[in-house]
Amino acid sequence: MQITRRAFVSGSAALTLAQHPLLSNAAPNADLLLVGTQTETGTSKGIYAYSFDTVTGLLTRTALAAATPQPTFLALSPDKRTLYAANETDTFSGEKGGGVSSFSLDRTGKLTPISQQPTHGAATCHVAVDHTGTNVFAANYTGGSADSFHVTDGNHLSKAVSLLQYTGHGPDASRQESPHAHRVTLSPDNKYLLVNDLGLDQIHIYTLDPATAQLTPSETPSWQAPAGSGPRALIFHPNGNFAYCICEMACSILVLAWDAQAGTLKTMQEFKLPIQPKTDPKADAPTGCDIVLDSKARYAYVANRGDNFIATFALSPDGSRVIFQRRSSCGGTVPRHLTLDPTGRWLLVANQGSDTIAIFARDPQSGYLADSGKTYPISKPQCLLFPNIRG
Repeated sequence: MQITRRAFVSGSAALTLAQHPLLSNAAPNADLLLVGTQTETGTSKGIYAYSFDTVTGLLTRTALAAATPQPTFLALSPDKRTLYAANETDTFSGEKGGGVSSFSLDRTGKLTPISQQPTHGAATCHVAVDHTGTNVFAANYTGGSADSFHVTDGNHLSKAVSLLQYTGHGPDASRQESPHAHRVTLSPDNKYLLVNDLGLDQIHIYTLDPATAQLTPSETPSWQAPAGSGPRALIFHPNGNFAYCICEMACSILVLAWDAQAGTLKTMQEFKLPIQPKTDPKADAPTGCDIVLDSKARYAYVANRGDNFIATFALSPDGSRVIFQRRSSCGGTVPRHLTLDPTGRWLLVANQGSDTIAIFARDPQSGYLADSGKTYPISKPQCLLFPNIRG
């Protein structure tokens, strides 16, 4: 899919969310939810806006917030004024590869296009913003590369500052025939960028110059995952001492100790997700997908595809271990992303295969999930983001 600058601006401006009802006095318990989607298949056109009632768990679509191709991941600036989308395309802005788009977000929920840049790597599947809000990063899955961008005056994205191209392959000839960058994650102190590479079984580690977005390989340039595991997702514990890596191919969660001084990772625990025996030979293989922590870092929730479940874990007080509690349905098929609402009382799951968003009530004390029976149709949901701009 190809998009031009003129089409990007005119199309997005015509389809912005003009006034979001959730911020009115008539809906005091409502929060804005933005949903990124696939647009090359199905019927979705871009980023959608919903009103989510944090008391009842009801979800109401309000508008197509921005028409943009393949916005499969969304990230918000620290000041909550700029939204970035990863455009997971093969051609973007007249160039081969994916792209990154930026939008202003005001307190009414209105999205207005600002800028876009090609990533020069196909299938840009993830985007992240550093803690200062002045640097943006992208992971290109098919391209096997990652980029950094500097945010200039007016919140415009610069051209790519660093383009990191990986080479090689992993042991699995079908899934790891080449590098596959899947996640870009900032260290808690904003000094390092970590890039999960599913194809090479590595997490690449770079030092960041926050003034320029320039990335330089760290003294220890990578951490090696178990062979054939496919590290996909990464999230840090709030204390900054540990990170949790979801391995797609191994269907596992790894607890990694993070040395902030040296910029290194060390494996502390590996836990295999509870997979049911496969009875249908035509069914997709189970694959680990995504992880989210609650605000107090007491519990973690992990999505698994193929077997289509959510695994609930308790975390040790220092974050050094995960303790499996239970598995439950994801409310659909092929869960792509999951998030907690701002109150922590609800877990939402984007189920790509069943074209639905499923909602689960959550007990903040026990961490347990209860099926609310609420599912909402949307074509190919990919990413769920609560900007939390109310109040």
